[in-house]
Amino acid sequence: MREVFVAGIAMTRFAKQPDRTLKDLTAEAVNGALKDAGRGAAEVQTAYVGNAVAGTITGQEMVLGQVVLRPLGIGEIPVLNVENACASAATAFHLAWQAVATGVNDIALAVGVEKMTHPDKARSFAAIGGSVDMDTVPPDLPAGRSFLMDLYAANAREYMERSGATAADFARVVVKNQHNGGLNPYAQYGGALTVEDVLAARMIVEPFTLPMCSPISDGAAAAVLVSGEMASSSAVRVLASVVRSAPVDGSASVTGLAASAAYSAAGVGVHDMSCIEVHDAAASAELTLCEQIGLGSGPALVRSGATELGGLHPVNTSGGLLSRGHPIGATGLGQIVEIVQQLRGVAGGRQVPGARLGMAQNSGAWHARDNLVSAVHIFGRS
Repeated sequence: MREVFVAGIAMTRFAKQPDRTLKDLTAEAVNGALKDAGRGAAEVQTAYVGNAVAGTITGQEMVLGQVVLRPLGIGEIPVLNVENACASAATAFHLAWQAVATGVNDIALAVGVEKMTHPDKARSFAAIGGSVDMDTVPPDLPAGRSFLMDLYAANAREYMERSGATAADFARVVVKNQHNGGLNPYAQYGGALTVEDVLAARMIVEPFTLPMCSPISDGAAAAVLVSGEMASSSAVRVLASVVRSAPVDGSASVTGLAASAAYSAAGVGVHDMSCIEVHDAAASAELTLCEQIGLGSGPALVRSGATELGGLHPVNTSGGLLSRGHPIGATGLGQIVEIVQQLRGVAGGRQVPGARLGMAQNSGAWHARDNLVSAVHIFGRS
């Protein structure tokens, strides 16, 4: 396998953007990534486009990638549409990495784009709810929220009993990520909150108040991947790219499996990371995922400040899904943009000094007590 580098990145702001189209969002991200890489559209040899809910929200299915890239002059080449729940963009990146690593292509484009806002909020919630085994969905779904949040909440309650985590710990995650989001111009939300503010907010489903749940978002992100021979001095190396599905017998967490494989491929461990992005679709998920990737006890990490900017293990410096936003099919690449910016040293007020290794963990879907898919990418810069 050849060395693969990220030569260019870009993303739109993640936010509720009802007046923007999938084509518009894609154009901003792709044109920005190509410019950042110093490449033209005609140089792209293959493209992978991640999306999860366009069929439900906009009616566009089957050929979304071809449709959104044609206005940018990208045609003729293979354009592959990737749907893998919340891990759609991370999976698109993995396939682009694979194309370059195996020598099939020298320049590959990975894109993630999503429109989640709709005048009928029930349609948005229904789209999110499609990320479960529909044979297991109860007939009387809760109104006014995604059914997926009920599954996260049930898991959070079990986690509290098992680990000693409290609702205040989940609030601490929100406070941290909102602070980081306030330093990120691409984030949907961000600002100064207190633990008391978060706990006093409207209850969605026990133990989650509104700020503990990731928001509905629109947005796009893109990356240009190249072989080592074509990489410039600003390029960031992909040390590992792993996608795993949950074991059928539930014998191990899917994120644990993905992380272990990624550490083995990269020859590094979680404690070597300068910064880490994890899939905090709900505040509790940051704590459980930190444990699954081997970082340590979730409650202990957040109580000690270890995962804050300036802490020993900064987690979700971008603001995470809770603050940066969660346009499902774009989230994985939004995480990757953050890690590349950190390793380039261009993350502004949220910069981790001397960042040299970074990791992005992106989950998707839900079954029983775990996600059905998890992607882990590790990046390095000398």
